[in-house]
Amino acid sequence: MSKKSRKLIRATPPPPEQATPELLPEAAIPVPELQQRFYFLPDTPALAVHEKELHDLMKVWRHGRATRTIWEVLQDGYVALFTVVLIGAMVVNVVLHAQSGAAGCSTQSCASARLLMPTAMVFLSYAFTLSIARLFGPVLASAAEGFWLMDAPISRRRLLRGRMVTPVVIAGALSAVLTALSAALVGMDVASLLVWTVAAGLGSSALMAWAAAEQGLERVTLVRLLLGVFGGLALAVLLGVVSIAAGWLPATGALASQSAWWIGVGVIVAAGVGLAVALRSAGQRLERIRRARLVSGGSLVSGMQGAMFALDFGLIRDILVEREAAERGHVRPTKGRGLGVTALIWRDVERLKRNPKAFIALAVSLVVPYAGDALRMSQLNPLISAIGLFIALVPFLGSLRVLTRTGGLARALPFKTSTIRTAAMAVPAALALLWAVATTPAFIGIAQTGADRSLFNGFATALVTGVAGLFGAVRWVTGKKVDFAVPMMATESGAMPPTLLFNLVRGFDMAILITAPLILQQPVTWSLAIAGVVFVFLRGTFNMAELTAEQEAMKRQEAAAKAAGKEKVKIVRPAR
Repeated sequence: MSKKSRKLIRATPPPPEQATPELLPEAAIPVPELQQRFYFLPDTPALAVHEKELHDLMKVWRHGRATRTIWEVLQDGYVALFTVVLIGAMVVNVVLHAQSGAAGCSTQSCASARLLMPTAMVFLSYAFTLSIARLFGPVLASAAEGFWLMDAPISRRRLLRGRMVTPVVIAGALSAVLTALSAALVGMDVASLLVWTVAAGLGSSALMAWAAAEQGLERVTLVRLLLGVFGGLALAVLLGVVSIAAGWLPATGALASQSAWWIGVGVIVAAGVGLAVALRSAGQRLERIRRARLVSGGSLVSGMQGAMFALDFGLIRDILVEREAAERGHVRPTKGRGLGVTALIWRDVERLKRNPKAFIALAVSLVVPYAGDALRMSQLNPLISAIGLFIALVPFLGSLRVLTRTGGLARALPFKTSTIRTAAMAVPAALALLWAVATTPAFIGIAQTGADRSLFNGFATALVTGVAGLFGAVRWVTGKKVDFAVPMMATESGAMPPTLLFNLVRGFDMAILITAPLILQQPVTWSLAIAGVVFVFLRGTFNMAELTAEQEAMKRQEAAAKAAGKEKVKIVRPAR
């Protein structure tokens, strides 16, 4: 301690001594003093809180922290309206061209096959609605709301009623739009288009409301059963389209079309009644939904929203895979086989047995080229089929996804990046080859008005389509994360990394690039050459990180060799 500090301490007067209060017995403490020190809860019941007032309070709190002015909102609304009008004009143009092409479908089999497509879209919309409902809830709440709002002494039914109606409306609107678009593309008349559109919208809304009612009882078995039923019906209708176009089944007549119209009307009536009953049951069971179930769906939506900000669809799939693995709990470990690269390939073979559900999408992708040939889309059939195969092969590239995103695990293996990626692509490549063999008749032409190729050209086209789907899936899985440290690009939505825009077309670009010569009616060799160049880049042959590391290692070795050569050789003088 310094001398100055000691002087200051000595100069400071000591604090006055406080008188110690006399300790009184417990019974002598006066009651008013006790009431000043402690607060006892009254015996009167708590005041009732109205849910609407709580919602208004939350709305005021959110609106008071707005970050945009009214002028900025109007500008964003103008951009959104212009985008909707532009995209709507493009969709109308595509529909008009498709209907003009449908006019050339003069045979009875072709017309019957086209009229079955809206039916398949209705079943697909039903299956998609049930899958989304089973995944998210459909009634959900955020983690913050589950922390304090769900514990409040209020009626949970009034709080969750709006959250129940919102997914019901969205499911009906989306299914109606997709069904109307598919019906317009195949050239269906206005009356039938309206019937199937309303049937798809009301049916999807009823199924979503029924899923909300099942959520109140914590039951998912019936939802999964109906999901499989509607998925199977959609696949059966697509197979019927192919069979009618190929002449394996008789074409439907006018009586069958009239019967289908009345069936659609019956579906509308049944869906309307079911929607009313399901909404009533779901509203009564909202009190039974546990908070953990509500927060689980809300946390899943929050995680997917964060991934959507970066347009990282691969991260969205990773979140869904993690959720599915958490629901499964555990699996029985198995012993590996082989040495070196063979061990990596064998692990992918074991995953085929562990995840047989992925073969369903692969089986559905087999129908796509046959349906394209039946609907006289032979020129665009390679691109459409490649995109379908690309989506179906993504679940089989799990090991490639892990080894790509986890650099430490890949560096722990005694192989180069190109060797690891080639080994991880072996099993999906074998599946793509089997897919090409199975779809060769579709590219040769099974329909009377479909493609007309020789056996060699048909197999080569199927092979190129399979390679395009495989490389599209590999490109989608191995995509790098968005680098926000690079120079940003100025857009209407703010600063954006240039690589963020490419996430929207990642995977699809490979399918378009490889199948472009086939669409432009060029020889198959052009597509094979492009596929070879794409394979060289996708397997990581020119990995800049590895090349830089190898150059640095070579420089260190050269420096060590030069240092060893410059050392003086000492000669010991011989002793006499």
